[in-house]
Amino acid sequence: MDVRSENSGGQVVRWAKIQGQVIQRTRLHVWFIRVCSSIVVWTCLVQILAVGELWQPKLLTSFSNRMNDPGRLSIQVEKTISSLPPLPPSRNYTSNGFLRVSCNGGLNQMRAAICDMVTVACLLNLTLVVPELDKTSFWADPSDFEDIFDVGHFINSLRNEIRIVKRLPKRFNRKYGFQPLIMPPVSWSSKKYYLEQILPLFSKHKVIRFNRTDTRLANNGIPLDLQRLRCRVNFQALKFTPRIEALGDKLVHILREKGPFVALHLRYEMDMYAFPWWREKEIVSEERRSQGLCPLTPEEVALVLRAMDFDKNTQIYIASGEIYGGQKRLATLRTTFPQIVKKETLLDPEELKQFQNHSSQMAALDFIVSVASNIFVPSYDGNMAKLVEGHRRYLGFKETIRLDRKRVVELIDLHHNGTLSWTEFSGAIKMAHERRRGQPDDRRIINEKPKEEDYFYANPQECLCNATSCGNDI
Repeated sequence: MDVRSENSGGQVVRWAKIQGQVIQRTRLHVWFIRVCSSIVVWTCLVQILAVGELWQPKLLTSFSNRMNDPGRLSIQVEKTISSLPPLPPSRNYTSNGFLRVSCNGGLNQMRAAICDMVTVACLLNLTLVVPELDKTSFWADPSDFEDIFDVGHFINSLRNEIRIVKRLPKRFNRKYGFQPLIMPPVSWSSKKYYLEQILPLFSKHKVIRFNRTDTRLANNGIPLDLQRLRCRVNFQALKFTPRIEALGDKLVHILREKGPFVALHLRYEMDMYAFPWWREKEIVSEERRSQGLCPLTPEEVALVLRAMDFDKNTQIYIASGEIYGGQKRLATLRTTFPQIVKKETLLDPEELKQFQNHSSQMAALDFIVSVASNIFVPSYDGNMAKLVEGHRRYLGFKETIRLDRKRVVELIDLHHNGTLSWTEFSGAIKMAHERRRGQPDDRRIINEKPKEEDYFYANPQECLCNATSCGNDI
């Protein structure tokens, strides 16, 4: 056999083997690339879905509708702010003890108290137990915190500020013989009070339960970072539960389909006289009315709105519980403004059935509508009026007409006795409220009289203005 032929044949075999190895390696390489690509694609897909959950992709489907509806956009801005990713890392600190709080009053009184107690717990490096809500007052609402607010969002959104737990560790339970210190903190208290008088108590007791929490933190003189924390709790951390949000948004949608609307918080309810002067045994109603200390009646509100040039076609949403005197007391208001509606008239009874006998949850629906309204008009400056006003300021100083009740009743009486003509009465009403429409303004401070100064939650200017003063000319 020719040696060259034999060598040539061997080379062919070796070459074939080499080619086979190359092909095999190429196939392995392609297979490896495909596997890696698949992993990358699936990882990206999971990340997109996760981000989508955080950013609420349903917003995209109604983008064009919202752009045509600035008011709706304002509400969505608030919701988006409260859920922006990513969450900050947890605050690392050594807890000085556990703070339990029992919030007293109606929904908005409790809401403000929760904001204050988070701030106090942050200041003192305490672990806060999810607040307990009032179940024994006039409203007798059995709702727990998680029935009204999104408790998971509340805990997670504040994790960079404070540690919050749903319940105390077992070792601090009463059945194990542990007795917490129960006390009410002093009203309108400063940072100094909590640091010097409350914090030392935790070294002995470990757990303190505040059994009253309304207005326990001063309006003014609080450090800027703590003031802004109060706002973060109020405007971002305290979200209503999804079912409350959904029904509240449905109410707003129904109203907006018919055009602009006014939310009238008509504080003419059964308890209206019980709380402002509950310590007084004798109340002279005429004297109180002339001092501007009574809620305006539905008839007085109708007259004032007419004087402000609201016409009969104005859509008015009544944000309130059961009106004292029933539908008869609304007769004049309804005759003047036929387009009066309530949640009970806009929704199917079955939709509201889940909220029956839960006054705070019903109030939450009115809160959502009031914040979203084109104009908000409260007939009395209670907690609902103040917190809605503050929320509307936060959303861009949306118009809130704060009725000057003392001046209003004085002008109404002058008109009724013939001293003022309708034109004069209308002009005087408008003039009295030129600077009472929710514009940027400095919060009024009255040293030594905290009850008489402007409420922080009605005008949280530290969270609204770039400088230390809003200025009256903004």
